[in-house]
Amino acid sequence: MNAPVTVFGAGSWGTALAQILSANGPVTLWCRDSEQASYIAQRHANPKRLKDQPLNPSIEATSSLPRAAGSPLWVLAVPLQSLRGLLTDLAPHWRPGVMLCNAAKGVEIGSLKLPSGIAEELLPAVPFAVISGPSHAEEAIQGLPACVVAAARSERDACLWQKTFGTPSFRVYSSTDLIGVEIGGAVKNVIAVASGMIHRYGMGDNAAAATVCRGLAEITRLGLAMGAKPLTFSGLAGVGDLMVTAFSRHSRNFRLGELIGGGLSLQEAAAQIGEVAEGAWTVRALANLSRRLGVEMPISDAVYQILYQGQDPLNALQTLLTRPLRPEAAGITGD
Repeated sequence: MNAPVTVFGAGSWGTALAQILSANGPVTLWCRDSEQASYIAQRHANPKRLKDQPLNPSIEATSSLPRAAGSPLWVLAVPLQSLRGLLTDLAPHWRPGVMLCNAAKGVEIGSLKLPSGIAEELLPAVPFAVISGPSHAEEAIQGLPACVVAAARSERDACLWQKTFGTPSFRVYSSTDLIGVEIGGAVKNVIAVASGMIHRYGMGDNAAAATVCRGLAEITRLGLAMGAKPLTFSGLAGVGDLMVTAFSRHSRNFRLGELIGGGLSLQEAAAQIGEVAEGAWTVRALANLSRRLGVEMPISDAVYQILYQGQDPLNALQTLLTRPLRPEAAGITGD
């Protein structure tokens, strides 16, 4: 049996992770809303997310942060833009020996930091890891097969989380490329928004494949500029997560692109989805981060212009196709 784990955040992914972790040991699920916590504790189901899926009765739900922080293993499953606030609240409760694993994906808008950068700023001594890969909550919570990667700077830490999360249906690989895994998880959401628009406009499978492939090139260019290992982007946290997010109906970011391509505003589309589509936030940070690092990210730029500058989606997509011709590996091999 594993050490006790607390999952902070009772959205779809936090709920699914709590269910997965409960197969290996004691789990606490922290909810911001006390009514939600009470409902889960009494009825063993989440009234807001994945409500048709029964939860393991052993999962303890609470809205008490001090109580939740008593576990030695913390999993952070709040939206990325809320991570700083949660870590600020958790800082007084952290003590040596407590380890963190982040499950949120994105780049903070204000600081342009990845999750690990936020944690290092607020909790410099904390052993920090991330879990990422192609894993929709709607499938994972049912025990359908999935493979993901746990990454930390220390192989020992990565293997601890690999063992903590791993089940017969949830296979976990380990990695020491923390930055690469974080970048893959962040940027793929933006590419998925573009993929949703491509689908909505009926541009075909060829265009969808091209968007995802060239999106992977953007992920790789940014990753290399930030010190990631290129092989990471050929794995679960790179092409794997990108594929499932850019092609699946479960993907909130894909659906966001579809809805915006159908004429809805960002606010209308987000309201219809009902949960955070991280790509809409991450693209704001990427617009500044890519300029700061001198990394060309034309698909991400197009999504930013559509969402925040009033660019017509069809015009933006056409502009991508008429850019100056260049070698396929430009910016990746040094050409």
